Amino acid sequence: LGKCLLSPIVLAAYAYNRSLSELGPGGRTEGEPGVLCQLFAFLMAFFGLAPTLLLLAMALECWLSLGHPYFYRRHLTRRLGATLGLVAAGLCALFCALPLLGFGVPMQYCPGTWCFIRMSGGGPRQLGFPVLYASLMGLLVLAIGACNVSSMRHLYSMARRQPRRGAPAATAPRMEELDHLILLGLMTVLFTICSLPLIIRAYMGAFAADFNENADLSALRFVSVNSIVDPWVFIIFRTSVFRMFVRRVCRRLNSRKATLKTPDPGGD
Repeated sequence: LGKCLLSPIVLAAYAYNRSLSELGPGGRTEGEPGVLCQLFAFLMAFFGLAPTLLLLAMALECWLSLGHPYFYRRHLTRRLGATLGLVAAGLCALFCALPLLGFGVPMQYCPGTWCFIRMSGGGPRQLGFPVLYASLMGLLVLAIGACNVSSMRHLYSMARRQPRRGAPAATAPRMEELDHLILLGLMTVLFTICSLPLIIRAYMGAFAADFNENADLSALRFVSVNSIVDPWVFIIFRTSVFRMFVRRVCRRLNSRKATLKTPDPGGD
């Protein structure tokens, strides 16, 4: 949804060779970015925060289903999941609308096709929102990482409990758990790497007065790359070819480990 709403605005700016502030109506005061730029900044902030909050809900669900299955079975329903999704979206929309009310300043970034919240320069009223936004993002990243690490630990324990020899029927569940383990670990690392630059830039701009528009733009691009790459990682790593590759690697490692554990007939 974010790509469908934001991409046409960027393409129109390139097609007309004009900035976002020039495309839409002007701001209320001189020097204030245009209405289209303010809308773009709101959408960028919203679609950076809302999916992160939904990822936290998914990570919590995964952790509860693996670590606390009885609680999960009794209390979590589809209706509750749908309600939490709508509530999360509503709270994110209210929070990201604060710059439109004066708490924070939307800013147009070079080359005029990006708009986001100003992350450096200005007083506490202007920099309070980016610091709050970065802090909230940081807490969400930590919570998602903790939930995913706990889920990975549960998956690893489940795989270790499966019999290794003499039970061919147990091989498929064990390999499926390892597939989920690898996918979850990779997506956690990718999400963390793509989220940290924006958090770091917001703190550096507010407390170190580091005004670097190119660095801010790179941080915004990292956030955008995460939402583009994540689905492809999920698609590719859930294919049968990748699963077969993982199983071959695991079998080779297990056979090598078994060879190393075999006692030498000569007693060496």
